[in-house]
Amino acid sequence: MKAIVVTLVIAAILAFLLGSAYFGRRNQMAVKKEAVNAAWAQVDVVLQRRSDLIPNLVETVKGYAQQEQAVYGEIAAARAALGGAKTPADKIAANGQLDSALSRLLVIVENYPQLKSNENFMRLQDELAGTENRIAVERRRYNETVQDYNNYILVFPNSLVASFAGFSREDAYFKTDEGARQAPKVNFDLNKPATAPAQTPTPAHP
Repeated sequence: MKAIVVTLVIAAILAFLLGSAYFGRRNQMAVKKEAVNAAWAQVDVVLQRRSDLIPNLVETVKGYAQQEQAVYGEIAAARAALGGAKTPADKIAANGQLDSALSRLLVIVENYPQLKSNENFMRLQDELAGTENRIAVERRRYNETVQDYNNYILVFPNSLVASFAGFSREDAYFKTDEGARQAPKVNFDLNKPATAPAQTPTPAHP
């Protein structure tokens, strides 16, 4: 009888220790998962801020280059895709499209010296540059948070807990295409010729 009691006590202690370890790791996974969600929310905010700046930027460029309808259409389509995206993976993909379209827009701007000296355009370009920097910061934080979460749930014995508790790997790292990330530099030195020499067109809206 004494041996049975000792065995039951040991079993109860082991069950308590295992249960404590399980729920402790599960709770830590929940905390890290929520950190991923919070980090993405910050990314989402700055992506939306940039998206909100773009229409005014495009309208300013249109005043000098109405004929560049293909690029304006690409930007509008990318913004629509970004606005309609529901998951981080979808938004990251739409953001890549928007990066490429904005890169082409800046190439167009190089051909219009009067546009580059427009105060409204310069202000919008500065705001956009600041937002791009903020996106880079939040993107890095988000990726680091995702990596921390993934590393935690993939190591043993956390992987067993994750499997039982329903936690899975996050694959939506925020990566951008190298070509899209390296947007052309806008030259505001009006003493230098534009990248593609051409007669300066007359603005459509003085």
